[in-house]
Amino acid sequence: MAIYKYSATNDAGRKKSGQIVGISESDVFNRLKQTGLEPIAVQEITDTFEGKFLRFIAPIKTKELVVFTRQFAVMISANVTVVESLKILVDQTKNITLQNMIAEIAFEVDGGAFLSDAFAKRPRIFSNFFVNIVRSGETSGKLDEVLNYLADEMEQNYDMIAKIKGAMIYPVFIIVALIGVGVILMVYVIPNLTSMLTETNAELPTSTKIVIAISNFFVDYLWLVILIIAALAFGFYRFSKTTFGQRTIDLAKLKMPIFGPLFKYIYLMRFTRSLSTLVKGGVTITKGLEITAEVVSNMIYKEIILETLESINDGNPIYLVMNQSPYVPKMVPQMISVGEKTGKLELVLDKVTEFYGRETTNMLDNLSKLMEPIIMVIMGVGVGVMVAAVIMPMYNLASQF
Repeated sequence: MAIYKYSATNDAGRKKSGQIVGISESDVFNRLKQTGLEPIAVQEITDTFEGKFLRFIAPIKTKELVVFTRQFAVMISANVTVVESLKILVDQTKNITLQNMIAEIAFEVDGGAFLSDAFAKRPRIFSNFFVNIVRSGETSGKLDEVLNYLADEMEQNYDMIAKIKGAMIYPVFIIVALIGVGVILMVYVIPNLTSMLTETNAELPTSTKIVIAISNFFVDYLWLVILIIAALAFGFYRFSKTTFGQRTIDLAKLKMPIFGPLFKYIYLMRFTRSLSTLVKGGVTITKGLEITAEVVSNMIYKEIILETLESINDGNPIYLVMNQSPYVPKMVPQMISVGEKTGKLELVLDKVTEFYGRETTNMLDNLSKLMEPIIMVIMGVGVGVMVAAVIMPMYNLASQF
């Protein structure tokens, strides 16, 4: 599959140009004519700088993948063949990178490959969870059902991530603004305000001396501060890539004030929702737990899930390991136990997901309210330091004259 640049005219005789994917130039000519365009020139640009640049500036976004999955599920439910659905979806998306990928998958499936195998060749785009859901649908003959489960899961997960990002915008903006204002004060404002205090040779309060010392350090060694921050950021990045580092960070997330319970709810909801989707799709419990361990994206919960998998292989029920973990609320293993005994595990998992979904939504809605007092305290401390260290000494100096 290749990317082509074309120029053509429409029925009104107006010239139009753009990019399109196709197997060959003749294929592109035919597709353009099917859309009511009369081709003038077609040129392949797949391996040119222009083609590589187009793919670079058009990565496949999560939202686009969610829309693709939903549209694909709708078409399969309408009894459109897999290959024909994929070919239609090529023209439904505007992202040239996604167009090219869908066209390649359609070509592979049309050549006899399994749809799940075609997805599996692209692990950076399609997760192990995605591939196994599709594979279970192919095996059971319920591809339309599992694609709908998958589309629902992806949409809910995308909505949750969007809510988290939206809730974090305010506190992150305030914190960054405070840091920026603090640096400007220390580098530009404080030196000018304190210069007259130092020129009087008067005895300055300890707080004023500390502020002046910090300000002088920033003025003289701002480059060193930036270098230290960059080194710390790089060191943290490298540390986070190690197994020990990732586990330490994931554990710290669960123990953070305010955010700790939020992260816990998100991971538990991700676990129950993913396992429920896999079970509904016909995946076995053991295989579902193995996949969910990767999907949950937290080392602590991954260890709990893998221990649960080992326990199941030894003949124990699912809830046993979770019931002993301090990071899993007692309600979860109790509900799973009920689901196992009644044979309605996926239904119970859905109920748990709904509960933690509501709890997560409520926490996200209240996050800004929870952060406001902390931010106000930080700002109050900053203003208090400025008043005590700079404004008051200047006022006392002025009152002496």
